[in-house]
Amino acid sequence: MQYTKDLLTDLYRTMLRIRLAEESLVEPILKGEIRCPVHLYSGEEAVAAGICANLEKTDYIFGNHRSHGHYLAKGGDMSRMVAEIYGKETGCSRGRGGSMHLIDPENGILGIVPIVAGTISLALGASLAIKIKKQKKVVITFFGDGATGEGVLYEALNFAALKKLPIIFACENNLYSTHLPIKEIRVNDNISESATPFGIKSIRVDGNNVLEVYEASEHAVKQCRDGEGPVFIEFLTYRFRGHVGPDDNIQGSHTDIRPAEEIERWLNKDPINHLKKILIDEKICSESEISKIFDEVTNEVEVATDFALKSNYPDPSELLKYVYKE
Repeated sequence: MQYTKDLLTDLYRTMLRIRLAEESLVEPILKGEIRCPVHLYSGEEAVAAGICANLEKTDYIFGNHRSHGHYLAKGGDMSRMVAEIYGKETGCSRGRGGSMHLIDPENGILGIVPIVAGTISLALGASLAIKIKKQKKVVITFFGDGATGEGVLYEALNFAALKKLPIIFACENNLYSTHLPIKEIRVNDNISESATPFGIKSIRVDGNNVLEVYEASEHAVKQCRDGEGPVFIEFLTYRFRGHVGPDDNIQGSHTDIRPAEEIERWLNKDPINHLKKILIDEKICSESEISKIFDEVTNEVEVATDFALKSNYPDPSELLKYVYKE
């Protein structure tokens, strides 16, 4: 498949925006300046970038506890996201939600909720509405491997298949459900096979290769737009940081239960470095062009952080305001 320079650089920029925005949160988390739980997406950027590059502004996405990448890749405003993580009034949820409750309806980001599998049914409902209205929209529901232990997923798969709904079930399998390795919670670790009994097209791709993600998602999105959905895609990927926060805090001790050699192996599969190597080796971009993108993204992150720090916290007297639609 032939890729344009614009597409490749856009994918690179999207992944870099996610990575640098998240890494800017590490020190404030450790210092206690950010008080809400923050589940970092570092290492998994290719999934959000590759899928969302195929979506229109009017398409919908639903996320989970680790959704900064989904939000940014779909067009969410970085400054408003960072402000939300700091709990500021200027945040995308007006400081009421924090890291795990992001929303931006204008860009099709209809709900990010931390409850495991909690947004799968919401995405299903949205896809049903699209089918009833005969619209050409597509819905993506992002969830982790842990969500495959929840019954709502299988009810949703059955209903989506029955009604041929325009929904893509995007499972980001990072091999761990909180701190449990997948081999301890599943007999069959091939999650993509979960959708096969429902007659749903199911594939498994390298979630750290943004071009594989892009290509698989392109076909899936087309299938849904053509009224031939749903599609189930399992993305094999890996989080570089802890389950929640920069590292794994187990009973007060900052240690990581994952084997060191496993972590090292996945660090060598960094999706950003992988695409950067292609851009340089294939002479698509020069080193100076790559540096320029890095500098531009770094500046954007600095602007977003400055915006968040200068913003006010919500007025305590308005604690319950904006919680419900008035």
